[in-house]
Amino acid sequence: MTPEQLAAAIHAVLTEAAGTGDLALAEADLPAVGELRVERPRSREHGDWASNVAMQLAKRAGMPPRRLAEIVAGRLQRVDGVAAVDVAGPGFLNITLDAASAGELARSIMEAGEAYGRGETFAGERINLEFVSANPTGPIHLGGTRWAAVGDALGRVLEASGADVTREYYFNDHGAQIDRFARSLLAAARKEQAPEDGYAGAYIDDIAAEVVRQHPEVLEQDEVQAQETFRQAGVALMFDEIKASLEHFGVRFDVFFHENSLHESGAVERAVQRLQQQGEMFEQDGALWLRTTDYGDDRDRVVIRRDGRAAYIAGDLAYYLDKRERGFDRAIIMLGADHHGYVQRMMAMCAAFGDEPGVNLEILIGQLVNLVKDGQPVRMSKRAGTVVVLEDLVGAVGVDAARYALTRSSSDTSIDIDLDLLARRTNDNPVFYVQYAHARTCNVARLAGEDGVRREDGFAPALLDHPTESVLLAALGDFPRVVAQAAQLREPHRVARYLEDLAGHFHKWYDECRVRPMSADEEITDLHRTRLWLNDATRQVLANGLTLLGVTAPERM
Repeated sequence: MTPEQLAAAIHAVLTEAAGTGDLALAEADLPAVGELRVERPRSREHGDWASNVAMQLAKRAGMPPRRLAEIVAGRLQRVDGVAAVDVAGPGFLNITLDAASAGELARSIMEAGEAYGRGETFAGERINLEFVSANPTGPIHLGGTRWAAVGDALGRVLEASGADVTREYYFNDHGAQIDRFARSLLAAARKEQAPEDGYAGAYIDDIAAEVVRQHPEVLEQDEVQAQETFRQAGVALMFDEIKASLEHFGVRFDVFFHENSLHESGAVERAVQRLQQQGEMFEQDGALWLRTTDYGDDRDRVVIRRDGRAAYIAGDLAYYLDKRERGFDRAIIMLGADHHGYVQRMMAMCAAFGDEPGVNLEILIGQLVNLVKDGQPVRMSKRAGTVVVLEDLVGAVGVDAARYALTRSSSDTSIDIDLDLLARRTNDNPVFYVQYAHARTCNVARLAGEDGVRREDGFAPALLDHPTESVLLAALGDFPRVVAQAAQLREPHRVARYLEDLAGHFHKWYDECRVRPMSADEEITDLHRTRLWLNDATRQVLANGLTLLGVTAPERM
């Protein structure tokens, strides 16, 4: 019995009790099946599953929650597959399944396959997920690398919860930083000192040399022409390199949106006109302002300067409106730790358009990443000079370890990544621990097959009565809830932590319970076959979870 099936059973019991008058509730007052929370209790001694449904409905039903829980428990205990229902504390239900019902989960998982863990929480919702969006003035630094891993994993868990997700990269090819980048390339090509406010590093020299190779006439052009050549060709080369780095990292975007297109297409003017028509703009001191203080911002914002130039927020207005006009119900933007002050003005902008902040627009802020090697911080990149970049991390530990390490912690906390730890093939390396569990399930299945143990020859879930089996089954049953919660809270790290717990439960079960016969003389029984079902169900869930994180599930290690 899965948690979803148990929730359906509880709903049926509530409906029956309301129909007989035991509960003073109309059927319309009952929560939908999807709203009934069935979770693992904190202690395994309290059963397989727990529900607080009596606490939810007590006030509506006009009775103490414990009394309501007793009514539900008496009826639920008669449901096939339920061994016991205990009422705890003020009205919690602790539910124990019989071994056969609990063990049936293994077959359900194998029948669902890659679909196990997927749900419909966000079905029908179109989400624009913008992340990384690093300026094309250098390689992706560690903060952007973290967002690449976390953003892609978040997109995957949202899709697993039914959302239609578009991954988008905002390509900032407009503004002063691009001017500085072009001047830095020109200086490098001329063998001159980099501008004081410019960029430096081996990558600048490499790109400058490639621009000269492609455009040998650039060194003969005047200052303005040469800078424009380096701007266009240099930005294109840098962005191609960024795309290649992300592709190698396993992160693929559906849309690369050019900031410059907002200014060239008239999108900025259209957004300003929309807000003027809605009465959200005003003129002062020759400039055009947005009334963001009406929506909680600390000050109103200049959108069009007195000289007619668009302020930075003008592009934000046009870009947000463009997303909404493309039909997205929700825009999620993932930003770095230095963007805290940016959030309130963006939410005010959202409200000025008549949308709901936190619903139509969400902004997630990520914190810093530090690399540590030999107990010391790693601060320099061989290629980028002053910062550590994506290639440095991947070169040190590989794509899988990098992605897992960046995703397994909440993105709103700073993290230290120990390169020495991630290079070890030991259980204290979390990515190795989880991947090794998957490889071990594959090895068990291979060897069992060689011994003649086949799933199709039998399945007797009532035999899965060892304590480690009930723990493992409960953990497997929790996977759909973890995925749904990761999507709802925008916290894909919950999947990683779940996988580590699951790997631990599997390893303990492996130590206690044999899938294969002890010797060639031992008869193969349904216990062997059923345990193979459990082994393979664990493999499926580990693989599904790793896929959500963008990490491979190796069959051998």
